[in-house]
Amino acid sequence: MSKKLLFISFVVSLGGFLFGFDAGIISGVMSYVGPEFNLTDGQIGWVVSAPSWAAMIAMIFSGRLSDRLGRKKILLLVAFLYAVSALLSAYAITYEMLSLARMIGGLAFGAALILAPMYIAEISTAENRGVLVSIQQLNIVLGFFAAFLSNYFFNKYNSPEHLFLNDENVWRWMLGVELFPALLYFLALFFVPRSPRWLYLKNKYIEAKQVLNQIHGKNRAEKEISSIEKSIDKDKELQQVKWTDILKPSLRFIMIVGLVVGVLQQITGINAIYFYATSIFKQTGIGTDAAFSSGILLSSVTVLFTFIAMYLIDRAGRRPLLLVGTAGIAISLLLCAFGFSQATYQLKLQDIYQFKFEKSENLIPIAGNEYQNDVDFKEEMKTILGNSTYSKNDGLILEAATQINATLVLVGILGFIACFAFSLGPVMWVLLSELYPIKYRGIAIGIVAFVNSFISSAVQLVFPWELSNLGNAMSFFIFGAIAAVGFFVLLKILPETKGKSLEELETTLIK
Repeated sequence: MSKKLLFISFVVSLGGFLFGFDAGIISGVMSYVGPEFNLTDGQIGWVVSAPSWAAMIAMIFSGRLSDRLGRKKILLLVAFLYAVSALLSAYAITYEMLSLARMIGGLAFGAALILAPMYIAEISTAENRGVLVSIQQLNIVLGFFAAFLSNYFFNKYNSPEHLFLNDENVWRWMLGVELFPALLYFLALFFVPRSPRWLYLKNKYIEAKQVLNQIHGKNRAEKEISSIEKSIDKDKELQQVKWTDILKPSLRFIMIVGLVVGVLQQITGINAIYFYATSIFKQTGIGTDAAFSSGILLSSVTVLFTFIAMYLIDRAGRRPLLLVGTAGIAISLLLCAFGFSQATYQLKLQDIYQFKFEKSENLIPIAGNEYQNDVDFKEEMKTILGNSTYSKNDGLILEAATQINATLVLVGILGFIACFAFSLGPVMWVLLSELYPIKYRGIAIGIVAFVNSFISSAVQLVFPWELSNLGNAMSFFIFGAIAAVGFFVLLKILPETKGKSLEELETTLIK
């Protein structure tokens, strides 16, 4: 594998880093934005999920648009939109403005998540395609790590001793810092060539061969050129492909596989865990500061197991990683559900006397009352204190009141994150880049990604309501049960794509 190929793959997938950063940063931002704008559960869910709803639109059209204009041009637009979103988010003065700014970012990461694996698959070889496409997932988790680390330090220095930051502006800095990696991404893309397979489809043979020679060297480039030219006549039908062509019986199997994996990746709740990580860790009673630092632990585990996935994906194959990972996800989520189901909540008189926030004395009449689930306890707190006051102090209150095996829940969450990081996270995008013939690839991946983003958006939107009305235990049980069903579906239908060229896969999988 050449250094040039590695560099190009890393740069192209920097859009994944920005997606991960945005997703991770919002978990800390909402601890401040929610109380400042006095947001309801529905409004919190919308601010968090707004980018994913916008991403659905981008995912439908970006693949097709890149077929016409080229992958590189759309990626440059993506980087620009990321920068605009970061600036507008930092200067948002209303709930509506913040939602709109985040939707602009959603258009960017919707297109980035589609185009990066597509582009990388088109410049890589069969032997290294899995690990190179997985760089996108590595960048996503590195983005999460950077976000949680950033949140931790912003929260740490948001104190009376540090006059620069306060509850009113700290979240603006959290969101605005994304501008710097966005600008770096935009500049780095100018060093990336156009996709050689796309160039062939546009009859730009000389440029395509030059790009392949630069990336792979002369000997390997000749092999790739031969492979592309064997299928070029079929691929030239690209301009004639219609949306309805994806319904052809010959494509039915690979569309079903793609949709099942795409749905399963999000419906098991990964983005609910990431986007609401700080809030979830608060539910365990470990406190606000510990909740922010636990996010760093969570993202560190993600990075570690993503490296493991990159090492194994072209050795063990896609199918074993997905099956083992999905089974582990189900077990981990059910473990979390059990841990939360055993929790009780009780505020003692001495705890209430230590609270310094407004209306804390109103809690004295319920001192000693034991609550058997988090739903009843949180509802009582909101009734007594009001939604805004409780939201500002929920970490402090839950830390004092919660009796739970926090270690058990933490192990479950980290187990889920680890299993996702070496399976559904990176492998889904590798599979999507491999399953579909190039003339259908833009449309097919766009449809699967649209459904994937829709499920992600719905989970993020509903999750705050779930926690408030169903509780932690039932929410995690639902995710775990879905993962268990998904394991058996994958066991039956999932093919192996390891070690085959895109052209070989086309002849094998198209029925």
